[in-house]
Amino acid sequence: MWYVIQVRTGTEENIRLQCLKYMSSDVLKDCFIPYYEEKKHIQGKWKIQKRILFPGYVFLDADKSEKLSRKLKNISGLTKLLGTGDEVVPLTEEEVSFLMAFGGDEQIVKMSEGIIENAKVIILSGPLKGKEGYIKKIDRHKRKAFLEMSLFGRMQRIQVGLEIFSKT
Repeated sequence: MWYVIQVRTGTEENIRLQCLKYMSSDVLKDCFIPYYEEKKHIQGKWKIQKRILFPGYVFLDADKSEKLSRKLKNISGLTKLLGTGDEVVPLTEEEVSFLMAFGGDEQIVKMSEGIIENAKVIILSGPLKGKEGYIKKIDRHKRKAFLEMSLFGRMQRIQVGLEIFSKT
């Protein structure tokens, strides 16, 4: 089951490394941070860079939430394990399926490509294909799409890379 821990933004990689170092494999299967690709114009060239998809969150794949909760007390910088009240709640099957389809095994959301036709966004390739309904805003200049979706029991606003080739 996948769990989410909330950390201070900017400390995600440090917390991920601590989890991998201090937790045994019988408690923790994997610890990861989902990323997305974006294009940046640097020194006259477009370069693809990786950015954290959910700043302030680290994802854990573990079987036993009780053991996980106990072991997380040894991690410094951890804010909290997401849940309801005192109960630790794993991500739903739908959330895990969505994240797996969106980021793949590496949990990196690749750049999507699309067009705008008659004020309607049409995604031609990439992880946003078929998920156009989640798009709330597009910044063509920065080559980003801003999405709004229900994850972790609340509405999340995230950004991913999107290149729009033409607008009619």
